[in-house]
Amino acid sequence: MPAADTTPSAFTDALEIFYAPSEVFERRKLEPAFGLPLIILVLGIGILFFASRSAMDPIFDAEFKRGFAAAMKQNPQLTSEMEAQARETSRKFVPVFVMGYAFFAPFFVGFFLWLAGKLVGAKQELAAACMVATFALYPRILEGIVNALQALLLPEESLAGRYSVTLGLGRFFDPDTANPLLLALIGRIDVFTIWVTVLLAIGLSITGKIPRTQAALAAALVWLIGALLPVLGAIRAMG
Repeated sequence: MPAADTTPSAFTDALEIFYAPSEVFERRKLEPAFGLPLIILVLGIGILFFASRSAMDPIFDAEFKRGFAAAMKQNPQLTSEMEAQARETSRKFVPVFVMGYAFFAPFFVGFFLWLAGKLVGAKQELAAACMVATFALYPRILEGIVNALQALLLPEESLAGRYSVTLGLGRFFDPDTANPLLLALIGRIDVFTIWVTVLLAIGLSITGKIPRTQAALAAALVWLIGALLPVLGAIRAMG
C-alpha cells in the first residue's frame, strides 16, 4: 500500500510563510507551482480591500485631493466640477487597480527577482522566482488588516495619506509639506515592505542555491526597483 502523501497543503504554506519561510521554500523549490497560493493571495487582498473600503475612504480622499491640487498647478483650467468627476471615476477604478496589483505583482516581482538573481549567480528558474514572490507578498495581507484596524480606530483627521497607517518612517512626515521625492523613498522603509524583501532574499537563497548575503543584495535591488514607481510619481507631482 503506498504511503500517504504528507506534503503540507498550500493553506499550510500560507500560514507557515509567516513564521517558517525557509521550510516553505525548501518544500516548494523542486515543484514551484504557485497557482493556488496566488489565488489565496488575490482573495486575501481583495476581501480585505472590500471589507475595509469605507474605513479607508478618508485616505483615498486625502490622496486624491492632494494629487488633483498638484494637477491644477500645472493646468489651471481644471475646475471643481472636473475634480468631482475625476474623483468618482477614480473611485470606480480603485478595485480594478487593487485586484490587478494582487494578481500581477507576483509576476512582476518574480521577474525582477529572477533578473537580480542572475546578477549574483543564482541558479533559479523564472517559475521558482514567481513562486517565491507570491509567498513573499503574503505579509501584504497582514498589512491590510493592520491598516484597516488603524483606519477604524484613528481619528479621521489623522488619516492624511496612505503613509498615515503604515508601520514605517513615512507616517512621521506631513504629506502636505514634505518633499514628495523624499517621502516616496522614506515610505519604502516600513515593516511590511522590509518583511517582503527579507522573504524574497530567503526564497532566492534556497531556490537559487546561493548564500544569503548574495541573495540579500539581489533582494535589495528589487526593493530599489520597487521604489521607481512612487519616485516617478513624486517627480511628476513636483512638475
